[in-house]
Amino acid sequence: MLYRSLTTSLLLIIGTLFLAARPVSSFAQKVDTIRLKDHRLNTSSLKPGLRQYMVYFKTDRNPKVLRFWLWLRNTQIITRNNEKVFATTQHWYGSDTISYRTGYSLNRMSDFSAIYHSETINGKKVAYNWGTMSITGTDTVANNTKKDFKMDFNEPCFNWNLDIETFEMLPLAAGKSFAINFYDAGFGKPEYVLYKVTGSEVLTTYDGHKVDCWKLVNEGEHAGTRFTQTFWLSKKGHEFLKEEDALPGGYRYKVKMPMLTPAL
Repeated sequence: MLYRSLTTSLLLIIGTLFLAARPVSSFAQKVDTIRLKDHRLNTSSLKPGLRQYMVYFKTDRNPKVLRFWLWLRNTQIITRNNEKVFATTQHWYGSDTISYRTGYSLNRMSDFSAIYHSETINGKKVAYNWGTMSITGTDTVANNTKKDFKMDFNEPCFNWNLDIETFEMLPLAAGKSFAINFYDAGFGKPEYVLYKVTGSEVLTTYDGHKVDCWKLVNEGEHAGTRFTQTFWLSKKGHEFLKEEDALPGGYRYKVKMPMLTPAL
């Protein structure tokens, strides 16, 4: 999910596309480090298909107002250069054309290493070729505002825009913690983010089903502002069902919905 910058304005924080929050910089306990070379992700847990989520947020400043998006996430398996890869397309529908945003990512099926990533926000296109030890702007994509971008990595990293997909492939279990080397393409540098399994909870879905879920939590601080992100993932199907982001001044939720909107 896209991380931009945590500011004191919650509206700016959660008005960005795929929000991912900065981590706590130190780890207080032993954690499982998720590296590409270790092949710790179970890529067979990532099920292809189209899913739809309601995203809404509220600020203390405007307690009678809720802002909404519909988020469509479609993961497919395609062939690229004679290799099977995951192709993930994301569409965000808001109340007007300015709110519409999209992303497209390619990842290897073997280890979920990133190959390509692009986004269009407010009509501006960015696109990157993502290698094991570097990322560069794609010069073959028309109107790419990041075509001259280049960054070398100290070690391979995962695409932070696909944090939800990454969580669905983790070996979640009681008492486990994971440090994942994430990078938000074009912004900052790769860094390890700490996620802890804090317990489990039974969620009731929109159709009345009871689903036993792991609760995965990230807590952090930026410029003196504390925040907490909690993700609910089903134990049986490894599916992301809900997210709650709590920050001073408001909150944001993502909740899985029935499929009502066709994909573009």
